[in-house]
Amino acid sequence: MTALLPPRPPAPERPVGGRLIDQFEYGLDAPICLTWELTYACNLACAHCLSSSGRRDPRELSTAEAEAVIDELQRMQVFYVNVGGGEPTVRPDFWHLLDYAIGHDVGVKFSTNGIKLDKARAAQLARTDYVDVQISLDGATAEVNDRVRGTGSYATAIRALENLAEAGMKDFKVSVVVTRENAGQLDEFKALTDSFGAQLRITRLRPSGRGADVWDQLHPTMAQQKDLYSWLLANGEKVLTGDSFFHLSAFGEALPGLNLCGAGRVVCLIDPVGDVYACPFAIHENFLAGNVRDEGGFQRVWQSSELFADLRNPQTGGACTKCAHFDACRGGCMAAKFFTGLPLDGPDPECVQGYGETALAARDLELVAPRSSVDHSHTGPVRGQPTLLGMPALPPAKICDESPLAGLDLR
Repeated sequence: MTALLPPRPPAPERPVGGRLIDQFEYGLDAPICLTWELTYACNLACAHCLSSSGRRDPRELSTAEAEAVIDELQRMQVFYVNVGGGEPTVRPDFWHLLDYAIGHDVGVKFSTNGIKLDKARAAQLARTDYVDVQISLDGATAEVNDRVRGTGSYATAIRALENLAEAGMKDFKVSVVVTRENAGQLDEFKALTDSFGAQLRITRLRPSGRGADVWDQLHPTMAQQKDLYSWLLANGEKVLTGDSFFHLSAFGEALPGLNLCGAGRVVCLIDPVGDVYACPFAIHENFLAGNVRDEGGFQRVWQSSELFADLRNPQTGGACTKCAHFDACRGGCMAAKFFTGLPLDGPDPECVQGYGETALAARDLELVAPRSSVDHSHTGPVRGQPTLLGMPALPPAKICDESPLAGLDLR
């Protein structure tokens, strides 16, 4: 863990006043929001899954342990959690935990492929306060989406969107990972989202999990990045991006959203077994800060871990500080650099000034890029097998692959 980041001088005192982003850089007493992957179980096998989900981990937090985490988040006054997976709704106690969090003043935003969102569940969500739903869709057409997410996944997502709209759900989202396959469909995504009265949320493809295997094939080209930047300038006030595309700000005008890596400062990840990572896109032992089952729980990890303290020191930026655009992009995404084998104080692999391409070409080809040891991918064919690499669609396999948590009691 000590080798994660280059040595830095002791951090100066937190500035008083000034820009909010300058305060964020020094970290907060509690995360603004955190990502919580409730399970690695998933009925799909998306080609770019950043957590390599598929099979349930038997060490998953129990219902009681998950409730204890929610109690702790309430005490810390965490505003909301981004719940994901895997597919969170296949966990049998998901709906109980959703109600438990809301009942304890912790809002929930959850991402789903829509597999469990029938009309009854959609109506339940529409009646519930402090909950937000994101339906994952990576193609504005079934042809594009199903090559990455799996056969039939587009139809499942559209059915969930129809059910939410029919139930009168407000402000639900369509969540899109921008890839080389769908970068030309942004207008279509916006029109599709608008047709359901929903809001579009787009995020960046990271070379994490199974995404590392397809990053070279799927990450947008430089021309597509330029088009994406222009599109966000024109539509960004109506489209959610979080901190996904701050590296594009080096094209010129800063984009809406958090133009800063928030890892360990304002965001982090709790995984299904309670491990706490600095970033949802960096599930690797080098970014592991502790476990919620340890003494002191999540609060101690967030406020006292050596890793998070290091991340909250001002970033040196390395060679990037010599770039005129450093203040705009801050050197880009930590996870993208790490999983492509680039130094963390160097340029982003998708640096829009071209420095990332130079850095990638200069890598020692004998060194293997880091890979996460966490891999819960299905070991056999599953319903909805992606066909990205030209593989034929496969028939349904074992029932445990279709619904990995069917009938499981986690109490």
